[in-house]
Amino acid sequence: MLSIKQGPAFFKKYVTGKDSTMTPVIEVEHLTHQYGKQIIYEDLNFTIPPGKIYGLLGKNGVGKTTLIKILMGFLRPAAGKCRVFGEDSHNLSSAARTRIGLLFEGHLSYEFMSIKQIEKFYAPFYPAWDRDIYYHLVDKLGLDHDHLIKNMSCGQRSQVVLGLIMAQQPELLLLDDYSIGLDAGYRRLFLDDMREFLNKEMNRTVFLTSHVIQDMEDFVDEVIFLERGGGLLTTSLTKFKNGFRCYRVRRNKKNHSFLKNQDRLFNPLIKNIETHADYWDFFTFAEKNKVRDALREQGLAMNDPDDLKEVPMTLEDAFIGYTGRY
Repeated sequence: MLSIKQGPAFFKKYVTGKDSTMTPVIEVEHLTHQYGKQIIYEDLNFTIPPGKIYGLLGKNGVGKTTLIKILMGFLRPAAGKCRVFGEDSHNLSSAARTRIGLLFEGHLSYEFMSIKQIEKFYAPFYPAWDRDIYYHLVDKLGLDHDHLIKNMSCGQRSQVVLGLIMAQQPELLLLDDYSIGLDAGYRRLFLDDMREFLNKEMNRTVFLTSHVIQDMEDFVDEVIFLERGGGLLTTSLTKFKNGFRCYRVRRNKKNHSFLKNQDRLFNPLIKNIETHADYWDFFTFAEKNKVRDALREQGLAMNDPDDLKEVPMTLEDAFIGYTGRY
């Protein structure tokens, strides 16, 4: 199966503009970063306003975790600026850090502590700490407060982490792949408790990454698609689901050689193509008639109206269609 991707020029009109009425929680301006000769981002720009849930989506290796590290000041970018609450991310004040709840690539480091000990350890660092929130969440596990972290399952640890994050009462939550190691039940519990927390204070902001795309559907407001090299699309989840389409063309004797001698389809309407044994799938934001005309111009013969059919997609289908399988 061949996957062919097209450049992002056509898709710029789908990018969400800045809202000048709000001070952004996160600002990324002309960000450039690389590891050796491998460019991760080049001139990356976006803003995150307060009060929304953003999902940062992309395939492995596009730099999602690297971006979280830069935002928290763990890495200094090669060029450009990142600001959190108006402060440079590589020089965040202690006051700014207390406003951020971070879950970073896993769940807990202090495995030698108990449920009770780790709460007492974290509490002094956060002025707004609320131990009742912590125990409301961890008591769902039905474990004694002297139970050690190291003797917990991955799902149980995730609930302790969630309790620690929520007890901080952060204004910004950075959740880097919260779903690692969690089964469906604990993922559902994690998201349900997160919704309950966010509903109590509508101005909290969430910036999260996940490989479980179906979790995003009923949770995030906006999505940021990050591509290798720093290609970016920011849009509402609703707009993406309603606007991104897949059109299928059956292969036959007349059109079988289409794209055979071409590395890619040079048409800005087409974001991605998947070539299968019996058909092609074309992924795009464009309407059916425009796609038909574009493919005809490219040399794909289509005489019957049924030659080009729209294929229903799940959110995961659409995500793969946008980013490609490889």
